Amino acid sequence: MHFALDEHQREVQQQARAFAASTLAPVAAEYDRQGRIPPAIIGGAADLGLLGCERDFVGYVAALIEISKAWASLAAVISVHNSLVCYPIARFGDEAQKKLYLSMLTDRKQLGCYAFAEPLAGSDAGAISTTAVADGDHFVLNGHKRFVTSGRQARVAIIYALTDPSKGRDGLSAFIVDTYTPGFSVGETNEMLGLRGSEAVDVILKDCRVPKANLLGGLNNGFAIARTVVEGGRIDIAAQAVGIGEACLEQSIAKAKDRRQFGRPIAEFEAIQWMVADMSTEIDAARLLTFRAAAKRAASPDAAGLTMAAAMAKLFASEAANRAAYNALQIFGGHGYLTEYPVERYFRDARAMTLYEETSEIERLVIERELAK
Repeated sequence: MHFALDEHQREVQQQARAFAASTLAPVAAEYDRQGRIPPAIIGGAADLGLLGCERDFVGYVAALIEISKAWASLAAVISVHNSLVCYPIARFGDEAQKKLYLSMLTDRKQLGCYAFAEPLAGSDAGAISTTAVADGDHFVLNGHKRFVTSGRQARVAIIYALTDPSKGRDGLSAFIVDTYTPGFSVGETNEMLGLRGSEAVDVILKDCRVPKANLLGGLNNGFAIARTVVEGGRIDIAAQAVGIGEACLEQSIAKAKDRRQFGRPIAEFEAIQWMVADMSTEIDAARLLTFRAAAKRAASPDAAGLTMAAAMAKLFASEAANRAAYNALQIFGGHGYLTEYPVERYFRDARAMTLYEETSEIERLVIERELAK
């Protein structure tokens, strides 16, 4: 099957490529060291139409690849905002919630964050301990969340909490929370190996009173919502991994032509040629898997085979990006270990792709279970 972008999708891709080259690439290294993304860059992404509920998922994925080639941290922020915050509100929210929060998250350039993981809970949703107890017209939330991307900048949070602890993960509910609500506070920044610009933080909820009108998708429906939104998240991360892999390949080819050892460019050595050939083949395969999953998702969020296609794309693309980053660093030699070259950042960022929004091991389980149906 051939995946060709249509005219509109190519335009979106080209706009993202130009933005990445002119705005992101010159400053990515410095802001990554600082561990932040300036509001002006967020605003620039919003001006391109990259924040909010995407109108064309395939075009959006093409744009995300281009952003990731320059700075994966921004792509991670965009992904969380769109797939894990805007999408569940658009799909599961009532009309009042959609009118208020989607406008805020799209037109007003406010960021959203997603608070699911905790210090002792990640892929195991049954280990979540944050609670939401009904009290009159409100729920009172108490708990501790971790790895909350954009948590320090976000105005809107989707928070998952237990409304019926006796049911485990089936007693989870999702809440839309204004981060200015009393009882919502940002804790320590999670000092991460990669994706440092995404500024993941801890979020502390202490007697945080959230109106019952902010319950998203019904009582005890949080796990079902999380399972639904993760499909888009998997594809987003696959796109980020493809972008990192493409950047590794481009940098490797250029360095191999420029770097000389034993009197000739290292591009003439067969060992380097094989590395580049493997990188190119795997990244191309990852790109095809990613666009196949994106096309299914664009056709319908309930498309047959979407779960397996998304899991395959994330699994293969994330691991291919790690191999590409490893080879790129080898091709650069000692220079690749220096922060003045971007491959060390690609190496660090690629490692996150196999971990967040489900590990490679979880993706393999998902694929096997889909095959066994």
